[in-house]
Amino acid sequence: MSTQPVGVLEPGRNCWRIERASRLGFLVDGASYFAAVRSAIAQARRSVFILGWDFDSRVHLLPPGADDGFPAPLGEFLKEVARRERRLRIYVLSWDFAMVFVRDREWRPLYKLGWRVHPSPRISFRLDDTHPLGGSHHQKVVVVDDAVAFVGGLDLTHGRWDTPAHRKREPLRVDARGHPARPYHDVQAIVDGAAARALGELCRDRWRRSGAGEACPPDRERSNDPWPRGLAAEIDHIDVAIARTDPGSRSHLPVEEIHQLYLDGISSARRTLYLENQYFSSSAVGGALERKLRAQDRLELVVVSRLTEEGWLEQRTMGALRARLHERLRAASSQDRYRLLYPHVPDLDDAQPLNVHSKVLVVDDELCSVGSANFNNRSMGFDTECNLAIEARGEERIRRVIAGLRNRLLAEHLGTQPDEVADTLARHDGALIATIDSLTGPGRTLRPIDPIVVAEDESFLSASVLIDPERPADPEKLVMEFVPSVARRTLAARVTVFAVALVILAVLTVAWRLTPLHQVLTGQTMLAAVNRLAEQPFSGWVVMLIYMVGALLIAPVTLLIILTIAVFGSSLGAVYALGGSLLSAAVAYGVGRRLSRDHVRRLAGDRLNLITRRLARRGVLVIAALRLLPFAPFSIVNAVAGASHVRFRDFMAGTAIGLLPAIIITALVVNRARAVLVDPAPATWGALAVVVGLVALAASLVWRRFHVSSREELPAEASRLNDAPGR
Repeated sequence: MSTQPVGVLEPGRNCWRIERASRLGFLVDGASYFAAVRSAIAQARRSVFILGWDFDSRVHLLPPGADDGFPAPLGEFLKEVARRERRLRIYVLSWDFAMVFVRDREWRPLYKLGWRVHPSPRISFRLDDTHPLGGSHHQKVVVVDDAVAFVGGLDLTHGRWDTPAHRKREPLRVDARGHPARPYHDVQAIVDGAAARALGELCRDRWRRSGAGEACPPDRERSNDPWPRGLAAEIDHIDVAIARTDPGSRSHLPVEEIHQLYLDGISSARRTLYLENQYFSSSAVGGALERKLRAQDRLELVVVSRLTEEGWLEQRTMGALRARLHERLRAASSQDRYRLLYPHVPDLDDAQPLNVHSKVLVVDDELCSVGSANFNNRSMGFDTECNLAIEARGEERIRRVIAGLRNRLLAEHLGTQPDEVADTLARHDGALIATIDSLTGPGRTLRPIDPIVVAEDESFLSASVLIDPERPADPEKLVMEFVPSVARRTLAARVTVFAVALVILAVLTVAWRLTPLHQVLTGQTMLAAVNRLAEQPFSGWVVMLIYMVGALLIAPVTLLIILTIAVFGSSLGAVYALGGSLLSAAVAYGVGRRLSRDHVRRLAGDRLNLITRRLARRGVLVIAALRLLPFAPFSIVNAVAGASHVRFRDFMAGTAIGLLPAIIITALVVNRARAVLVDPAPATWGALAVVVGLVALAASLVWRRFHVSSREELPAEASRLNDAPGR
């Protein structure tokens, strides 16, 4: 007879609080969760909190039709619920997303829906930007009347709704534009009682820390029970742990409870570990699993994840990290005790397999965790996360619930029933891998993922520091990691040249004023001449032609931008400069596409080839970084992008994003210089001096950081250059 296990959950160590729930349930996949959350919100009387990574007011929570007397779109539904219940306050907190997601996001539902037509709105929407550089608000929590709460991996947005069938052709599963969406699998937990009240406190704290002010106080009467109609609880009267990740701020210490919860849970395992997650790249989780497999020869580890990462950059970074972790775990486990699997659904395209988005950990039949935290580094200390966990501590009824969740998930993936999974497990004496093998069939099933570590992907792994960091980093350190040291002197020089060019423009203005030249060439005379030039017919076309020729002659685009804005003014000149720069980029890109890669490589040199490998060579963000950090000539970068077959749309978008800061700064300096020509008063001179001083200060900081660091690290980087492929 086994002894009663020692408890794992400990407030202050691996969870925030442990609170009692009168009822607890698990909602698998979006169809059941969306129906339950709509039912609960429809019954709200005092407060609704919605925390999410994403929120879309246009989504239909019940695509088949709600038939509950409320409008179908989420935003209109919330407005009607609030209209019917005058005491109700609704708070929506969503991540202030990075612009890379702009195509997939609704643009400011706050104003689109007219939610702020009243000085004291009863529906408040806020984009949360109080996270570290590169971090995100990733908690997915809904709390209704401080009486019912949902926690898991699902946001109230498009593309999440799906049924457990995950059919290839599901007309109700669409994105925001009405196009077919990828099949989507996720898990959410629901609790009530004191556990829900504690989650209400968490939501109020997040709302306050976002800068939105104080939310309404908790409902002290606790008279309403908004538990979803028709939803049966899995268990009643159970202790629930709430665990968090929070990167911290000036006023709040970092919180890494989920990190510790995962490590403690893995350490406590005796027979089986079942992980279901979107990612599998955490260095901390991976190390704990490796140590456990080596130390305990009866332990079985099953990881269910998605077949492929999304997008080329994730495949090269997160995918490479997963492949390396997979090799380590396979080496650590003897006798086939580890499997990395994906749910195979017949008829689904290989390009659009089931998106496993859940975040589930089941340890034996003793402990389980459900929430928003992935098994990646970000969720351990960088993004805000929230998980719920329950522990059996010898109670058979809780063990049945924990085992039931695991068996239910396995049954969905294997195309069978939870009872069949339980019976097969019993026949195999609890052996999880033998059970999966026994239930594997020709239809819906679990198939192995066997990621291979590709040598060429090794050069992309440095980008994982940016994509999947363990903790917040200082912005300077991010840039220093992003830019190879051999390029830093070039970067420093180019930024300095840009700043010097602007300073020279200001110095010429000063020299004009302090010498007799201003008596011969008055400011009005010079501006009139410039204006006449700008007003000439076809002057805009001439500018575009100059930029095209400049692309072929590898002319400094910085000089062209300064001259364009000087001639046409800060507004029109900035438009012409951006348009001309984009045209120049497109011409050089086309030349690069026409030339062979050998020609472009000889033109660019080994240094730029190394940089482009480091920055992964494709994507909007990469091109934008090459513009923001100009460590190679403009035309050469464009030609390399063309030769590297960067997608033209991404190339142009990244170029536009990256050029805008330099154009805006140039326009500001030129604007102040023109103001001095028109009115050489002390105030205008002072404004010019302030702007030039700021530009010079920024350039000196860049020079000191990058030039000095490159001198310190150049020998090692040069050695890597000599060892690079092709040398």
